[in-house]
Amino acid sequence: MKVSIEDVKRLKNLTGVGLTDAKKALEEADGDFDKALEAMRKKGLTKAEKRGEREARAGMVGTYNHDGRIGVLVEVNCETDFVARTDGFTDLVKDIAMHIAAASPEFLSVEDIPAEVRDAKKAEFSEKAKSEGKPEKMLEGIVEGMLKKHFAEKCLLSQPFVKNPDITVAELVKDGNAKMGENIVVRRFSRIALGEIS
Repeated sequence: MKVSIEDVKRLKNLTGVGLTDAKKALEEADGDFDKALEAMRKKGLTKAEKRGEREARAGMVGTYNHDGRIGVLVEVNCETDFVARTDGFTDLVKDIAMHIAAASPEFLSVEDIPAEVRDAKKAEFSEKAKSEGKPEKMLEGIVEGMLKKHFAEKCLLSQPFVKNPDITVAELVKDGNAKMGENIVVRRFSRIALGEIS
């Protein structure tokens, strides 16, 4: 089936792949643009995962200020200054900073939770499960489930993205990886709210 050059260019621009790959995807999807886009996104995300091994030291420190009451600083890294200066990257950093202001995460990821914080919560949830009369042999699984749910709400990368709760912040970053063709990493953040003592 013949595909239009306009569709090929549009697919190339949306996914960041070459013209040949875009044309091939459209031909494989029998000219169905949405189907081709979905196939390219899947391939792009697979490539993005491989990119995760590459060094990301360029990037920017983004800021967000909400009514002078909440301030956020976030460092997001990519591989090159070229990508760091693009609108797509700048918008991604702004979105992440705004999300931090709204969702108030305490940790970057599950790996960043200090052992003593996790242990204290585990002891608390164990006591709770025992007091509710949960069966002894099921306790460990129940407590692990409670911990997973509790910390998913506290970790930036596992929180549902405020502008699109169907995806997590980690998936938002991975999508940025696919679109920009570089490894993108949220390195650290700081959130200050007026009157709150940390």
